[in-house]
Amino acid sequence: MFFIDTIDLEGLGNRHYLAGGRETAVAVDPPRDFDQVLAAAARRGVRISHVVETHIHNDYVTGGLELARVTGAVYLVPAGARVSFARVPVADGDTVTVDSGLELRAVATPGHTPHHTSYVLREQGQPVAAFTGGSLLIGTVGRPDLVEPRLTEQLARAQHASAHRLAAELPDETAVLPTHGFGSFCSSAQAEGDATTIGKEKSGNAALTQDVDSFVVRLLAELEDVPAYYAHMGPANAAGPAPVDLTPPAVADADEIAARLAAGEWVVDLRNRVAFAEGHVAGSFNFEADGKIATYLAWLIPWGKPVTLLAESPEQLAAAQRELVRVGIDRPAAAATGTPREWVAEGDSLATFPRSTFAGLAEHGTDGIVVLDVRRDSERAAGHIAGSVHIPIHQLPKRLGEVPAGTVWVHCAGGMRAGIAASLLDAAGRDVVAVDDGFDAAQDAGLTVVTG
Repeated sequence: MFFIDTIDLEGLGNRHYLAGGRETAVAVDPPRDFDQVLAAAARRGVRISHVVETHIHNDYVTGGLELARVTGAVYLVPAGARVSFARVPVADGDTVTVDSGLELRAVATPGHTPHHTSYVLREQGQPVAAFTGGSLLIGTVGRPDLVEPRLTEQLARAQHASAHRLAAELPDETAVLPTHGFGSFCSSAQAEGDATTIGKEKSGNAALTQDVDSFVVRLLAELEDVPAYYAHMGPANAAGPAPVDLTPPAVADADEIAARLAAGEWVVDLRNRVAFAEGHVAGSFNFEADGKIATYLAWLIPWGKPVTLLAESPEQLAAAQRELVRVGIDRPAAAATGTPREWVAEGDSLATFPRSTFAGLAEHGTDGIVVLDVRRDSERAAGHIAGSVHIPIHQLPKRLGEVPAGTVWVHCAGGMRAGIAASLLDAAGRDVVAVDDGFDAAQDAGLTVVTG
């Protein structure tokens, strides 16, 4: 009898797996903070005998190397991946025994990367699940443009071929268990549904329902900007990531927070966007701990810039640290917990800005103000407010000077990104109103929404 446990990291939109039998198990694409993997193994009463990577990841720092060291497991990495550490290279067709009657077979599935490898879990010789990493996802495939621009079309065609190989070699009932596709920007689209099989993908995945030329044209047309921090993930994983350090950062008082702001460092307030708008340290930025902090903070911050974290509680701070180490932001320069009143010198005022809705915007009217849309290109093309200015959130720090004069009403699709953008504009001295609302409400409020 076998088991498969799923470890879901919602912040990065990825899934990781522990699969095994009665005594031993294999960890698939483990995250940097792998204590959840160890806990899953302990609950099952199994030893982790193998750790496998489907590819050198571009969207997070792996915990595979350190997990293998800590557990004494065999570390399997695709043979085509160029790495600087000792590992067992895996080639197409290689098999390893996971437990009695349970084995893992490597299947070369290039496309997301040239060396990408999927792993088929077989019980008594019969396929029961395929760990597909960034190859075949739920309703889509991993994006092919993260390695080298000149290889993108070639890898897109390889994705099509790899999907067809999996579909041809595996029974329809085989579970498809990808790493990406649950919010990760490594996916060319986001998953619809929570689980899938080879049979379901045959009927609904464009890689399996379209001819290769049509598929490639569509896939390449739908690709959007790559998060800037991705450029640092692959090299970190190829070099061999260092162990994580999740001990609390040095405590910063009000004077140190002010000094770090004056030095041009980033001071990031982790509280929710409502609390931030009502009162915050002037010059600080708002990245909600409960949002996609790792993705958006790592995307926007100049890489290597010192960051100080401000949190409501030690628990909120610790959770944010954990999210950030997953993308290589290892040690905050400093941190403080409590309330914003404690983070400024006595007698200093807190900064504030108003919030509103699309109904509030419609009531105010768009004459004499700037409506700033910080959504992605595809979101805007599907519908946007007539006359609005468009700067995607990840471009805003470098394009603040392009925002026209006047009070800025900034919106996204739901409010989180608008909150980030409002904090950036507020820190730059702009008068801003954060539209904290779902974009579906714009047209209902009477605003003119156009497409294209």
